[in-house]
Amino acid sequence: MKLIWIISLFCIPVLSFGQTQPNTTKPAFEAEILAFEKVDKVALTPPNPIVFTGSSSIRLWENLAEYFPKKTVLNRGFGGSQLSDVLRYADRVIVRYRPKQVVIYAGENDVASGKVTGQQTYERLVALFQYVRQKLPNVTFSFISLKPSPSRRKYFPEMDVANQLIKDYLAKQKNTQFIDIRPVMLTPAGQPVPELFKPDSLHMLPAGYQRWAKVVGPYLK
Repeated sequence: MKLIWIISLFCIPVLSFGQTQPNTTKPAFEAEILAFEKVDKVALTPPNPIVFTGSSSIRLWENLAEYFPKKTVLNRGFGGSQLSDVLRYADRVIVRYRPKQVVIYAGENDVASGKVTGQQTYERLVALFQYVRQKLPNVTFSFISLKPSPSRRKYFPEMDVANQLIKDYLAKQKNTQFIDIRPVMLTPAGQPVPELFKPDSLHMLPAGYQRWAKVVGPYLK
């Protein structure tokens, strides 16, 4: 019995040490968000801007302000993100700027992960919308439809499900917009226009953003 008690004394510190080790792994995209915050410390952000956020289709729209010179726009996209990531960082990429409008493009990566259905993507959007609306009751909430990227053709059916569910949901909410960019990105036969995409068949060339701007522009406040 005494031997067991002595062994236990040696085990307790080891177990306790293992249990109290700090988790030093940074959350995904933390570096990108910190970079935004660093910029904000040295550059004055405009009051009540139109915040664009979401995945790489927003992040790579680097000259966003040139497309909308009469609007006060702020790009806070971070590539590779999913709707769940936008929700996680909503306070830091949306709410803190007190925007008059937020334009979201996210959800494509969710579906393309192969682990998230169109239904689940819709549910993620609803969670994001409800959070933003709670924090910013008067903000205009705009969602850009998931685009038809040729490299993700096999996911089109699930993306269509997500788009339709999101469109129907936002139609029932106040001060919301579903911005459908698919018609200007498809041929008459319903296929993606290849000239709009980079060689990876995922990210867009300037020609793609020019078409987006023509569709998105009229929705901006």
